[in-house]
Amino acid sequence: QVQLVESGGGLVQPGDSLRLNCAVSGRPLDEYAIAWFRQAPAKEREVVSCISSSDSSRHYIYYEDSVKGRFTLSRDNVKSTVFLQMNSLKPEDTAVYYCAAGEYYYCGENGPGVIESLDAWGQGTLVTVSS
Repeated sequence: QVQLVESGGGLVQPGDSLRLNCAVSGRPLDEYAIAWFRQAPAKEREVVSCISSSDSSRHYIYYEDSVKGRFTLSRDNVKSTVFLQMNSLKPEDTAVYYCAAGEYYYCGENGPGVIESLDAWGQGTLVTVSS
């Protein structure tokens, strides 16, 4: 069974950068599409970015509009880790960030897939952007 552990959150000032890590164990990372979600206080969980599995016929990375140009998602199948580089952080980026894995999760030109197709979630890491 795949397991995920996030790290890298913290308190930063507006304009700063953070890199979140999602360490995957139990199954080969390349079998899974990975999605990053965030949930701010009193708000619903929303998808931030996702990356298709390495088994996909077409490699694709999706970004939610508010993070395009600021966040970069990448994966290292050898290290079994997915990275979310977050630059130019804003107070509205404050949230708990979760990574999730799905063997059959869709991430492609039509955007992110349905949340029900995700197989496992991490425990979350808190990102606070405040001056």
